[in-house]
Amino acid sequence: MATKALFNTVVNWFIRQRIDQIQNFMERPMETQHGVLFSQLYHAENTDYGKIHGFSSIATYEDFRRNVPIVTYEDFEPYIEKARRGTPDVFWPGYIRKFAKSSGTTNAKSKFIPISEESLEDCHFKAGKDLLSIYANNHPENTLFQNKNLRLGGSSELYEDYNTKFGDLSAIMIENLPFWVEITTTPSKKVSLMSEWESKLKAIVAEVKHEDVGSITGVPSWMMVLLQRTLQDTGHQTVSELWPNLEVFFHGGISFKPYREQYRKIIGKNINYYEIYNASEGFFAIQDQPNSDEMLLMLDYGIFYEFIPMETFHSSDRNAIPLQEVELGKNYAMVITTNSGLWRYLIGDTVRFTSLSPFRIKISGRTKHYINAFGEELMIDNVENALAKACDQTGASLTDFTGAPVFMKDGDSGAHEWIFEFSEMPDDLEKFTDIFDDTLKSLNSDYEAKRYNNMTLKRPLVHVAKPQLFYQWMSARGKLGGQNKVPRLSNDREYIEPLLEMNR
Repeated sequence: MATKALFNTVVNWFIRQRIDQIQNFMERPMETQHGVLFSQLYHAENTDYGKIHGFSSIATYEDFRRNVPIVTYEDFEPYIEKARRGTPDVFWPGYIRKFAKSSGTTNAKSKFIPISEESLEDCHFKAGKDLLSIYANNHPENTLFQNKNLRLGGSSELYEDYNTKFGDLSAIMIENLPFWVEITTTPSKKVSLMSEWESKLKAIVAEVKHEDVGSITGVPSWMMVLLQRTLQDTGHQTVSELWPNLEVFFHGGISFKPYREQYRKIIGKNINYYEIYNASEGFFAIQDQPNSDEMLLMLDYGIFYEFIPMETFHSSDRNAIPLQEVELGKNYAMVITTNSGLWRYLIGDTVRFTSLSPFRIKISGRTKHYINAFGEELMIDNVENALAKACDQTGASLTDFTGAPVFMKDGDSGAHEWIFEFSEMPDDLEKFTDIFDDTLKSLNSDYEAKRYNNMTLKRPLVHVAKPQLFYQWMSARGKLGGQNKVPRLSNDREYIEPLLEMNR
């Protein structure tokens, strides 16, 4: 125990040194971002992409905006495929040997996101260290390194093709983690890289139930499944009975709001919760304040940020703006230029700034995940806030949900249709629906206008899902575990129709 305590003290001292560097970019955000951009341009000016777009002649941000187009994955795919087949210097110097395979939630076609050595070390791994640094700085009494971190990554193994490796980002990271991380984490690398979810779940439970876990890291929905299975296996009533030293949950991937009450009950004591914002394309933001729902935009990870106001996103006048031009409270589509060679890449997420000094954000949705069939412009953050209030006032707890439009037919008004899977039912489903509807009106003036007198939108149609409906649906789609996400909103009925059919 004395050795563990000494190790904890030494590690905490080292990681706190990073706080000064974080404070520096918080105080000098524009200088930091300018340095990132022009370092990337200089680094890649002799690549194929750099020559095509004249990187060597770019002297100002305006030059960059004029020379380099904003791209989607589909636009950039030919360059990625060329790099995957072993061609060097396509969009980043040298060979790209690793690619994170991601199908996303809106497209069955796999995406292969380049992972350079620079992005692995200076973005993804650096962010992991920063998360610990920020937490240790906020909680100097922590004992993180005296106990294990339970990680729940993706359920994909690594594969080789064209002399390059591809797989889930978490699998790439786990394979390349430094030895000291492997010593302090559970389950083992062998179990973490298992691909079949049900077998992997059993193997994880078998390992972690014997560990002294002090922190957990993962996507809230899948971590909840793991914790429930572990309690079933051990016979404990709460997680804190099994792991009395548990002190923090580092979570990301989906909103924590629908799960907060479930975690409070299953853990059985107060712990800390810290949100992260990462993706295959990069690590972008970390919650830097205790008990906050904002995240600090990390500006020195080799990522240059631009933002497209959502009111112009679907128009021909779709111009991106730099960080210094963003405004509070507006929804923006995020555009990134990264140290793995993604240039002005539309990641598909929307964010809203909650602070401009320093720059803090909330994830507000996806550019493809919204309902706007009637001009209501309903974003996921509206829905999650409304559901949190409805749950709070009716004693309900949500496990999963999705929503879609019901289109107008034969002169009848449209509606939004929802499937909610509850771990605890509301005391009155009609009351739950009314609170949900009324709160959406208060949060979104466009929705309120469309709901006026039921002229365009009728009251929401709500279905209660049978237990495990979403788990069974994700299983049928081959998307169990890890970083797979239930699509919360859709502007068509692609997801809700098979769910309704399975629920009958």
